[in-house]
Amino acid sequence: MAEITLRILDGAERGRVFTELPTPVTIGREEGNTIQLNDERISRFHIKIQEDQDQVVLTDLESTNGTRVNGEDIQIRILRHGDLITVGRSVLLYGSREEIAARLADIRRKREGGGASGVEDDSGPLEAFDRVASLEFELQADMDPELAGTLSLLEPPELPQRLTPGQAARLTELLEYVHLRLRRLLDSVEVDDRTDHVRLALRQWQNLLDLQGQLAQYLRRIGEPEE
Repeated sequence: MAEITLRILDGAERGRVFTELPTPVTIGREEGNTIQLNDERISRFHIKIQEDQDQVVLTDLESTNGTRVNGEDIQIRILRHGDLITVGRSVLLYGSREEIAARLADIRRKREGGGASGVEDDSGPLEAFDRVASLEFELQADMDPELAGTLSLLEPPELPQRLTPGQAARLTELLEYVHLRLRRLLDSVEVDDRTDHVRLALRQWQNLLDLQGQLAQYLRRIGEPEE
C-alpha cells in the first residue's frame, strides 16, 4: 500500500499538509472523502488516487468541472512527485519535499550522465538517493557557485515572532501579493513530461523578472530605510 503526501498551495484550505496518507485517497466536497475540501466548484467525490502496479494513479471521478495536472485536463494520469493537481479553486502539490528532491536528483544525474539510483560510481552503489541533501540543494544545484558560496544553501526562514497586529497585517499583505503573482505564473506554465522541462510565455517570464525586481527593491528599502 502506497503512502502519499499532498500539500495544498491554493484554495480555501491553503497551507494544509496531508502526510503519509494510505492509498486509496479520495478528494471531494462531501464527508466520507479522505480529504474534504470546502469548495463549491469541487464535486462531491471529485478524484481518486490509488496505487496500481507500483505506480500512483489519479482518476477523475466524472467530476462536473474536471481535473487538471500540470495545467492539462485529464481523466486518468500517473502521478510523479512534484506534480500540481488542480480541482476547483484548489491547487495541490503531490509529494513530500524529500520525494520531490529525489526526483530532481534523478533528473540531474541523468542529465549529467550518471544514470539513475542504484548504479555504481567511485563511492559505491547509490541506493534510494541516499546522498540527496535536501530540496533546497536540488532547487539550487545549478546556482552560480559564487552566489551559492555566499549564501550557503538557502533554507526557508522562520516567520518573525511577536508582531503587532498592524505589522502582522502588513506582512500578510506582502506575502499575499507575492503569492497571487506566483499563482498566475503557475497557471500559465506548460509541462513537457517527455523532457522534464516547462515552458513559460515571454509575457509571464517578464512578469517573473518584474516580481524579482520588486522583491529586490523591498530588500534594499528594509536594509536602508529612509530617514
